[in-house]
Amino acid sequence: MQRKTFNRFAVAAGAALAMGWGSAQAQAATEFSFFYPVAVGGPIAKFIDGMAADFMKANPGIKVTPIYAGTYQETIVKALTAHKSGTPPVTSVLLSTDMFTLIDEDAIVPIDTFIKTADDKAWLNGFYKAFMANSQTGGKTWGIPFQRSTVVMYYNKELLKEAGVANPPSNWAELKDAATKLTKKDASGKVTQWGVQIPSSGFPYWLFQILTTPNDAILANEAGNAVKFDDPKVVEALQYWVDLGKAGVHPPGVVEWGTTPKDFFEKKVAIMFTTTGNLTNVKANAKFDFGVGMVPGNKRKGSPTGGGNFYIFKKATPAQQEASFKFIKWITQPERAALWSMETGYAGTSEAAYATDALRKYGRDFPAALVAKDQLPVSVAEFSTHDNQRVTKALNDGLQAALTGTKTPKQAMEDAQKEADRLLRSYK
Repeated sequence: MQRKTFNRFAVAAGAALAMGWGSAQAQAATEFSFFYPVAVGGPIAKFIDGMAADFMKANPGIKVTPIYAGTYQETIVKALTAHKSGTPPVTSVLLSTDMFTLIDEDAIVPIDTFIKTADDKAWLNGFYKAFMANSQTGGKTWGIPFQRSTVVMYYNKELLKEAGVANPPSNWAELKDAATKLTKKDASGKVTQWGVQIPSSGFPYWLFQILTTPNDAILANEAGNAVKFDDPKVVEALQYWVDLGKAGVHPPGVVEWGTTPKDFFEKKVAIMFTTTGNLTNVKANAKFDFGVGMVPGNKRKGSPTGGGNFYIFKKATPAQQEASFKFIKWITQPERAALWSMETGYAGTSEAAYATDALRKYGRDFPAALVAKDQLPVSVAEFSTHDNQRVTKALNDGLQAALTGTKTPKQAMEDAQKEADRLLRSYK
C-alpha cells in the first residue's frame, strides 16, 4: 500500500447530467477539473464522488470533474505536463512537499488572493500550525491542508505481552530493548519475527525524520534553500537506524514501504512505523489487538507531518479559480475533515475537526485515532526544498547506502550534503 493515497473527493464527468441538469444550465456552469492522486475505482474514489456530488448539489452553478491521476509522483508529473501545455487542472491535491517545485514552475497562485472575508480568515487560521509549515513560505499561503498525516508507531499488544514488554517504548533506549525482546529466531537461527521495522523505500527521507526530529535535528531551513545532512545529530540518528540492523532486531538493508503493513499483519514484525494514513488499513486487517503510539523520543519528541495539500493553478480562469477555492473551503470544513479522518485514518486538519461530535465520539471508541492529534504540537515540517526531487534523491541515496553498508553514516551524509549544496546553489 502506498503512502498517502487514501483520497476521496471527486466527481465523474457525467455527474451533472445524472443530477438532471439541462444542457443550458451545464453550459452556464463554471467547470473545473480536479486532479486527485489515487487509482481509478475502489471505495476511496466512491467516497470522493459522493462528496463532490454533495458539493455540486449545494452549488448548482459549479461542475467538478475529477481526474484520478495515480500516485502522488504520477499526479505531479501529469499536473506539471498539463500546466506546460496550457491545459492544467484548476486544482489538485499534491504532496505538501511539492510546494517549492510548484512555485518554481510558476504553476500555482497564493491562496491569500481568495481570502476576502472574516470567515475566510478564520477558516485559514484554523488549520494546525504543524500542517501550515509545509503550506506557507515567503509570507504567503500556497497550499491548503487536506489529507495530512504524521508517522506513528504501531505495535502488536499480544506480542509485547508475550515478550514481557510492559509498555510500548517511549524513547530510543526502550525501543532498542523492546525490539531485542521481540525478535524471534527458529532453530536454525533464522529470524522469524523482527522486533522493529522502519521502511526505507518509497519515502526513506520521511521515515528518517522520525529519528532526526527526536534527536533535535532539522534537515532543511524554512526557505528551502539549505540543508544540514552532515550535522552530527543527523549522522547520530542514521547511526542509530543502522545499529538496529547490526543488532539483528531490524531487517537488514532496504525495507519496503509497501510490504511493511503486510509484515505487521502476518506477525513478521512486532513494531512498525508508518503513516497515520494507514490506520484504517490496520484497523481493518490486523487480526490481533494492536496499539498506536507516538514516535519514541531521544532529546525531544516529534514526528514529521506528511500528506497532501490542495493547490490552485495559475493558468485557470479567475472564475474557475474562485469556484475551486469555494470547493476547497467547503470540503475542508470541520465536519467533512472529521468524516475524512474517520474514513481514512488521516489526521483531522484543525482543532475544530477534533471538536466535532462525530470525531469526539470516534476518538472515545477508538483512542488510536487521537494519537496523531496528540503528536501534532511536537511535529515538524516534512523535508522539502527547492529542486525537491533531486535534493531528496541525494538524501535517499545516502540513507540507503548507509543501511546497506556500502557507506558509513558519516560518509553517506557528507556525500549527500555536497550534492544538495550543488543543487541548491542557485537558490541562495
